[in-house]
Amino acid sequence: MNPPLVSIIIPCHNAERWLAATLAAALAQTWPDKDIIVVDDGSRDGSRDLARGFGDRGVRLVEQPNRGAAAARNTGWRAARGDYLQFLDADDLISPGKLAAQLRLLATAPAGRVATCRWGRFETDPAQARFVDHAVYRDFSAVEFLSLAGATGVMMHPSAWLIPRPVADRAGPWDETLSLNDDGEFFARVALASSGLVFCADEEALSYYRSGLPGSLSQQRGEQARRSQFRSLELITARLLAAEDSPRTQHACAGYWRSFVHDFYPAPADLIRRAAAEVRRRGETLGRPAMGPRTAALARLIGWRGVWRLRHWMAR
Repeated sequence: MNPPLVSIIIPCHNAERWLAATLAAALAQTWPDKDIIVVDDGSRDGSRDLARGFGDRGVRLVEQPNRGAAAARNTGWRAARGDYLQFLDADDLISPGKLAAQLRLLATAPAGRVATCRWGRFETDPAQARFVDHAVYRDFSAVEFLSLAGATGVMMHPSAWLIPRPVADRAGPWDETLSLNDDGEFFARVALASSGLVFCADEEALSYYRSGLPGSLSQQRGEQARRSQFRSLELITARLLAAEDSPRTQHACAGYWRSFVHDFYPAPADLIRRAAAEVRRRGETLGRPAMGPRTAALARLIGWRGVWRLRHWMAR
């Protein structure tokens, strides 16, 4: 039997500054059977030429007009030849042994499992990555994972996942109508389409999330991004409750909606009202968001809503 082939799908839009390091990380994988695909999503910098320069090392370049990250990932998926899918953003990194360690784990796991691993945030130097979301460093059923994410806000970085292709096919493609939290919505479907998540504790399996980049998708806070986040939560909570409607999943759903209010108050006002109503409908309160000591001092004077309104006004 031939060893499984892993397709590493890299969506790229104006990522010339980081793409070479990301491709080097993909090529450095100790697992030899890999299919590396860069999908250039209408870049206006030198990303395409840079990717072409890796062609003699087996990197394939697919070009398309700018249609967004989800569409680029779907394009890469259609071009992929692999038995497993590794989504890797063009500014992120994975450790050399990640794929090999996760594949060893999946080879002994029950059918239909997806693999995860430790992940950390960094800004410029991956050696300084902060590995903090320890609560997700274990095996989960899909409902357990999504319930924890809703109740506490913990997440699993997209590049930390390794997905058997049959599981991905059951989950279905990335939702191209979404921008912000398209990854959260997609991996919720992946989890629910799987037979469970297995955590690779091998120290060789690491995922590095480059954070704090100005203009990055995760930093978007405009109305379109906020409405995308709201829609993604509608989809996630509906699917979670369809899988299990119980006190723990209802509590998780309240958590998802509470986080929306805390993150985006006071606008768009219609969505804030709807999200708050979802929290209260489950018999829970909005509470107040986490904040630093200076913000907390001001909040004691004018309330956290007043602080958030002031912050929103100043950002306009």
